[in-house]
Amino acid sequence: MTKIEPLGAVRERVLAELRQEIIAGRLRPGDRLVERELAERFGVSRVPVREAIRALVAEGFVHFETPRRTVVRRLTPTDVAELFELREALEVYAAGLAASRATPEDLAEVEELLDRAAAATRAEDAELITDINSRLHDRILAMAGNSLLISVMEPVAGRLRWLTRQNEEWPQLLIEHRELYEAIASGDPARARAHALTHVQTNYRSTVRQLFGEPEAP
Repeated sequence: MTKIEPLGAVRERVLAELRQEIIAGRLRPGDRLVERELAERFGVSRVPVREAIRALVAEGFVHFETPRRTVVRRLTPTDVAELFELREALEVYAAGLAASRATPEDLAEVEELLDRAAAATRAEDAELITDINSRLHDRILAMAGNSLLISVMEPVAGRLRWLTRQNEEWPQLLIEHRELYEAIASGDPARARAHALTHVQTNYRSTVRQLFGEPEAP
């Protein structure tokens, strides 16, 4: 007997796949999302596709150009600046908390992620680099031990990952992440916050160069 997949599970699967296609650049800014075509591609009805598209609108990945035309958003300089302002406020704070609360097990997990990031950087695997780097930042948030901080970041986590994918200065990113790890491992919150601030600001300038060709002050 064929197992029927619940509608909610279908919607989440379609949403996750479309979100990842946008983050990875397989769906690019301006590309149109057509319910009928997507339903055929995923082998599902149009209902879960419609619901997934609405979720992507809420997450800031796509928007309705007209009531009948949905496209992947083109990030503006204001979009990028606002997201990085949020990163600066929350990730810098999280790094300070992580420095004072991280356990040896936490630090070992981050070391493992850094080793995997180094291998992905050598292989120039953009999608894997993005995934690992996002996991690393998620791990630092978890190390901060503040569930409210995590819940505040969650609604924009996908868009931040999308921005991370725009920065292709991968060797530099790896250096910055190793320095951030060492600052957190030192147990010095001030040092960790300083490295996190430098990392966010450097990443902002790199992302702006990649997207718009020239840096702007955040």
